[in-house]
Amino acid sequence: MAELLLVIDEGTTSTRAMLFTPSGQCVASRSAELTQHYPGPGLVEHDADEIWRQSHACAAAVVALAGGPQRIAAIGITNQRETVVFWDKVTGEPLAPAISWQDRRSAGLCLKLREAGEEPGIQARTGLLLDPYFSGTKIAWAMTNWPQLKAAGDRLAIGTVESWLVWKLTGGLHITDATNASRTLLMGLGSGGWSDGLVDQFDAPRAALPEIVDCAGHFEVTRAFGGAIPICGLAGDQQSATIGQACLTPGDTKATYGTGAFVLTNAGTLQPRSRHRLLSTVLWQLGGRRTYALEGSVFVAGSLVQWLRDSLGMIATAPEAETLARSVPDNGGVYCVPALTGLGAPWWEPEARATISGLSFSSGRAHIVRAALEAMAHQSHDLETAFAADGAKWGRLRVDGGMITNDWIAQDLADMLALPVDRPDFAETTALGAAMLAGVGCGLFASLDDAAAMRGTIRTFEPQMEPEVRAVRLAGWRDAIGRVLAVE
Repeated sequence: MAELLLVIDEGTTSTRAMLFTPSGQCVASRSAELTQHYPGPGLVEHDADEIWRQSHACAAAVVALAGGPQRIAAIGITNQRETVVFWDKVTGEPLAPAISWQDRRSAGLCLKLREAGEEPGIQARTGLLLDPYFSGTKIAWAMTNWPQLKAAGDRLAIGTVESWLVWKLTGGLHITDATNASRTLLMGLGSGGWSDGLVDQFDAPRAALPEIVDCAGHFEVTRAFGGAIPICGLAGDQQSATIGQACLTPGDTKATYGTGAFVLTNAGTLQPRSRHRLLSTVLWQLGGRRTYALEGSVFVAGSLVQWLRDSLGMIATAPEAETLARSVPDNGGVYCVPALTGLGAPWWEPEARATISGLSFSSGRAHIVRAALEAMAHQSHDLETAFAADGAKWGRLRVDGGMITNDWIAQDLADMLALPVDRPDFAETTALGAAMLAGVGCGLFASLDDAAAMRGTIRTFEPQMEPEVRAVRLAGWRDAIGRVLAVE
């Protein structure tokens, strides 16, 4: 009997395929790196064809390990959000580079719209702010600067990465799930449909956009792996991780520390409205009914450690960062504000740039590396303050992501937030959430509550830092980030 769940987890720097049993055990996994292209300062692109080829290759390998497509009950897809792909509906080939969520090329357009007073109205309709992060401003830039897109006419298709993968897997189904659609600046958060006014404002051809669907259901069958397998689950990576962390009750909060850092708090079925520059977003949609979340997005997290390793040569491997952080008793007065691609929530300053401050002759490599790791907890504290001001105070934090396998970071989060931090023993909660949705979509589970049985055991980190030590750290951080914002 087909009971295995295949997940395609397409991320920023890699794509992977994972195979789950209904009990939540991962029985097979394959991954491949993805190339990020940097054609200029602030510009970040992908080759959409590479995303497809690598994702398909990983999934095909896992299907073979499963014993063939007849062993697989359903496919779930989760993806890097806001990255936008442009392709030809007839040939199925990309028409331009995919513009990454990290890309800043539309900063000027965002500034122009903010200065024109457009942001409050856009936030009211979409739950989002005017920032290059979101897909709509990337689409507007592309339609102006890449003439081949308008030349494609009715053949043009536009979608986020899950939309692109579904199209390729099915040979032409053009859909997007509500979580990804809610990150485009084009969807009305309350209506759940494309807003004609926003579609026109961002020059997004309506005929090129996909149909918005639920996050779980029998969407279509793919025969890309030698037999028929239904696609039954779709969600953006952060929403998928929130589901994988079983944040199914209003107030439940998770934070993912991957390439960036993203905190989501389950807000229930009533659309939340932030007064402190957080985002309102769809957490999941089932049966046409939406559950919402408040979100805070930090653009640079794990990519900071990668930068220390690859660009500055301060560490040889990512695990070395933890060793260096533990080798000194404190940061020695050094602070790192990791605004390598601007600042996200709650500041939203796309032109801000990174700083390392407080250096002296007593500062060493270990202090700088420790300051970089400490920035994760400092940025998380800024978000905690904003969430509390919006009435969504955290009681504890459920964490995941590649960075959080570092015990030092997990403990530093607990210390700086003065909250218990729960880390699951199985760290791939993004893929697990997609498996849960696929399980609901194909009928293995009656509900997400039933699917939550897939979540395994956790380890809890309790706060240990003295309040006065925490206060000194936070004061130094406020000074450091204040200097970056003052430059703006």
